[in-house]
Order: sequence, then structure tokens, then C-alpha cells
Amino acid sequence: MSRYAAGISRGRFRHNRTGALWLSRDRDPICKRMSQTVLFALVLIPALVIAIVFHEVAHGYAARLLGDPTASDRGRLTLNPIAHVDPVGTLLVPGALALLGGPVFGWAKPVPVNKWRLNNPRFGMMAVAAAGPASNFVLAAVGAVLLGLVMPAGVALGGDVEAGATLLVDGMGEPQWLATGLFYFILVNLFLGLFNLLPIPPFDGSHIVGGLLPEQLRGPWEKLQGIGMALILGLVAISWVFGTSFLGDLVVGPVMWAMGLFLALADAVAALIA
Repeated sequence: MSRYAAGISRGRFRHNRTGALWLSRDRDPICKRMSQTVLFALVLIPALVIAIVFHEVAHGYAARLLGDPTASDRGRLTLNPIAHVDPVGTLLVPGALALLGGPVFGWAKPVPVNKWRLNNPRFGMMAVAAAGPASNFVLAAVGAVLLGLVMPAGVALGGDVEAGATLLVDGMGEPQWLATGLFYFILVNLFLGLFNLLPIPPFDGSHIVGGLLPEQLRGPWEKLQGIGMALILGLVAISWVFGTSFLGDLVVGPVMWAMGLFLALADAVAALIA
């Protein structure tokens, strides 16, 4: 995680080995480590839910603004997470993959869009597709500003690194839960936004690419959307079998770069109020 903090100016988010290992196994009782891991999950899950819900609602609002009220008519323009839960993609598939030790992957119930009700079907679909990732980047910016307002001086990356529960800690090594939640809120939104911009059906990036293609190629490309989810599941299965994570690796570099920019924004806000 230290690479995510590399963009912070003047080292406000410096990551040092002492801070990272402050809560390591030889210092903390197991009950404390377990409680921190549970709290870490409680921090991460709301960030995921908010990012996914706003992503889907943004698609629906963009469609309505461009002439298609389908999502609105079906009650999908709501921030209630239950309305966006797909029993298979949100619960069954990621739960089964987690139990089997595979790469956790899932999806929300797609917001319905009727491209033929859009004022301009070709460019309308491009705009609707772009609205989802755009909402995540806006949320990441909001999170960065809030992080700058609340982060204490001397904050560093620490926590139970071996368990994967990396936290933001103060100079005494104590977890800063609000700052940690905002840190992961930024990270989750950037990952979700950039991952969905991959030009692979049925990701949002594939709809943007489809609108840019010449007319003779647009039809065959749109046919791939129908088998897109099977394609993605196949790629995930191949990744699992061969022990790779190439889908995630495609966006790790851009996410790290973007995280540096947003952490720099947080650092700038913190400097203004210091």
C-alpha cells in the first residue's frame, strides 16, 4: 500500500517500516488483531456499497436526462442498496469464490437502459456508460477533500499488514478509523471507475468504444455484449486456474497513479487548514 501514498507532498502520508509493523503479530494479542480485521471489513464494505450504488444510479440519471426514463419508471433511481442487489452476482458468485479461495468477483443488478429511447442512441449510450465511472471519480474527489479535513499530522500507513488490514495510524500507532475509511473510499471508487473503463464487454468502456467504432464494426461489437458476462467469468476462471490476476493488473498502474493525485489533493486541503 505504500505506493499509493507516494504522491503526497511534503511526506504527510509517509509510510515507514516502523509504523507499518507497529501492530504486528509480536506486539498485539490475537483478539486485538482480529477486532481490527473485523473493523477493517466494516470500513471497507460501506465504501464498496456506496461506490456501486452511486455508479448504477448515475447510469440511470444520465439515461433519463438523455431521454430514456426506463430506470426511473422501474424504481431504480434510488440510493437504497437493496434495489441494486443481484442475487447471483452480488451474493452467490462472490460468496462462492471467497469460500473456494478464488479471486472475488461480482456485480450489481444493471440499471435498465433502452438505447432506442435515448435522444441520440449512439452518443447517448456512450454518455450513459461514462456516467458510472464519472460518478466514482467525483466521489473519490469528495473523499479526498474530507480526508484532508480530518487527517491528523504524522499519519502513516500501518495496521495488521500481514493480515491485509492496512490502516492509517497516528504517531502513536493508533488506528484512525475515519481517515482509514476515507482512504479506502477513495481507493475503492478509483478502482471501480477505472476497472469499468476497460474496453471489455460488458464493462462501461466497451459501450464507449462501441460508440466510437465505424458503423460496419458496431453491429458485431454489440453482439459481444450478449456474451460479455460469460467472457468475464471465463477470464476470471483462467486467472484463478493459472494463479494470475491480469484483469486487476490492467488497472493497478492507473489506480496507483490516480491515487497519488487524489492523496495530493487531500494533502493540499490539509495544508490549507493547518
